[in-house]
Amino acid sequence: MKHLFIINPAAGSRDRTKEYTKTISTICAERGLNYKIAVSQCPGDCTRLAREAAQSAEEVRLYACGGDGTLNEVAAGAAGFPNAAVTVFSGGSGNDFVKLFDDPNAFRDLTRLLDCREETVDLIRCNDDYSLNICSVGLDARIGTDVANYKRLPLLTGFRAYAVSAVINTIRGVSEHYVVEIDGQRLDEEFTLICACNGRFYGGGFNPVPDADPTDGLMDVLLVKKVSRWKVLEVIGKYKDGKYGELPALVRHFRTGRVRILCDGPTPINLDGELRTAREVEFRIAEEKLRFFFPKELSFRKEPAMSR
Repeated sequence: MKHLFIINPAAGSRDRTKEYTKTISTICAERGLNYKIAVSQCPGDCTRLAREAAQSAEEVRLYACGGDGTLNEVAAGAAGFPNAAVTVFSGGSGNDFVKLFDDPNAFRDLTRLLDCREETVDLIRCNDDYSLNICSVGLDARIGTDVANYKRLPLLTGFRAYAVSAVINTIRGVSEHYVVEIDGQRLDEEFTLICACNGRFYGGGFNPVPDADPTDGLMDVLLVKKVSRWKVLEVIGKYKDGKYGELPALVRHFRTGRVRILCDGPTPINLDGELRTAREVEFRIAEEKLRFFFPKELSFRKEPAMSR
């Protein structure tokens, strides 16, 4: 078995290539593993490196060395290749996908990552891209994709950066007109945000659907109707904590395999924290699955089921 460590030097607040390389080389040499380290050179390079390794048809474990964006790229490269398994050796600023597990910090410990087991998880197909965690459009997408503009500022890490982005984007406007096609319904109205969840956490602490399950073959989709600027902070607060069930007049929840969104113009899409733009957006459960491996003692966090 081969082990490929794909380092993203742009992940997080600083380049950790030397730190990663030292740790990987020391531990893998001690275990006598067949390993290689590759460093991405530009956006999308992690996908290329992962795909080239997976195309060899040999059994390979791919380690995304960075955060959620790095994991997204590596997962996209491995999609459709049953010989490739993926994990994240955490080092980015978000690391939200692994908050599914009862000890997310275990993904920072390579020794624990090497003693692993795996689950087959779903992927969301977002137009021509893949998402492992959460996709969204609307206010939420503008907030999420602007976070990177603030994360590198002093004291603005994690949720603080998200909060600043939320305030700025709320001032810009809180709703847009969309036509949403979902479960045989066509909804033509203004929405504040729409999210499609495979994982549970994003944005440095948002947990909109606490019992989302990335192995069940469905997305958890939340449609948040138009709200006023005065109401939006209250709604975001409940949305952040997974209390959408307390807002039945404003938030609709669907468990579905597909949702299509028609926009009036080019619209920002949040794809695992990365920005895409489109006039038509389709989120659907991909035909391809992903082998995701993790420290063998971990399990998905137990969350109370939300009222539907």
